Amino acid sequence: MVLLTTTPAFRPMHIKAAIEAGKHVFAEKPMAVDGPGLRSVIESAKKAKEKNLALVDGFVWRWTQANREAYKKLHEGAIGDIRTIYSSYYTGSVDRYPKWNRTNTKTDLEWQIRRWYYFTWLSGDHIVEQAIHSIDKMLWTMKDEPPASVVCVGGRQARPGALPPGKYQLGKADGTTTDVESAGGEYGNIYDHFGAEFRWENGVKGYHFCRQIGRCYNANTDEVVGSKGVYQGESASKRHVIIHSDNPWRYQAPSGVKDNGYQTEHDEMYASIRANKPINTSERFTKTTMTAIMARMAAYSGKEVTWQQAMESKEDLFPKDLKWDSKLPVAPVAIPGVYELT
Repeated sequence: MVLLTTTPAFRPMHIKAAIEAGKHVFAEKPMAVDGPGLRSVIESAKKAKEKNLALVDGFVWRWTQANREAYKKLHEGAIGDIRTIYSSYYTGSVDRYPKWNRTNTKTDLEWQIRRWYYFTWLSGDHIVEQAIHSIDKMLWTMKDEPPASVVCVGGRQARPGALPPGKYQLGKADGTTTDVESAGGEYGNIYDHFGAEFRWENGVKGYHFCRQIGRCYNANTDEVVGSKGVYQGESASKRHVIIHSDNPWRYQAPSGVKDNGYQTEHDEMYASIRANKPINTSERFTKTTMTAIMARMAAYSGKEVTWQQAMESKEDLFPKDLKWDSKLPVAPVAIPGVYELT
């Protein structure tokens, strides 16, 4: 079997190669960064089923018992009909791979791959790479029915690479600061905040907010409002409760049980392979990935984006004729109302 945990831009071609070679696959999220990439993954997933190969995702909360118990409650009607979903993924500034810059890498491509997090073509932006966990839980709430459309705002307020060359202070998640020197581009072209409004055909709306800016309020929470109660979840603390209900509930871990989704996702995958009943979770992980991608598309363009538009999108972010020594200028930060969707 193959573990795919490298830069997201390469995930579709790695999945394709592994399935064609007859390997079981564990693939970290996200599965793609654009529509063409995701369509490739969907085709590979079909071939995996035909070949009886496992294809398993790294959406860790799906594999965590606390979350499984909570979402089972939601699907059993514990809070009645779902009305509204809220989620947040507010973190610090996320300064990844700071030692690498354009002065100590040999080519544009080496530099961007080493700093992959900050380039949309490589990471998909942080709503696709990081906050996708929260979007996955929104889809889980809706039994993996994708939203009909999304409107999303976002921008870049604090990443130092958006500023002219010079020295700056970068706020960190612990409230301290670190001095950085900007060469005018080493923080790529991704945003540092998003706010999305998803709409489902049945009238349910989902609101997702994420931010990567230091010295600000941090949270990683989920809230689902139903006709008979409210579910609140907090991933880091394993807090899962149902309130404002005739049957309030709080998750309590069984005594002595270590609830580690990072381990469970592999345990269950290997068990399925040994039993010759390999798990294939592609139907849900492709929907989650596209939901995150369509939110970024909406934020970058300033347009409402429908599910069909996203699924048919020809926006291929992967550079053409890519070679190690290719000239690869950094694309400008997307400006809503100017950025064109294809």
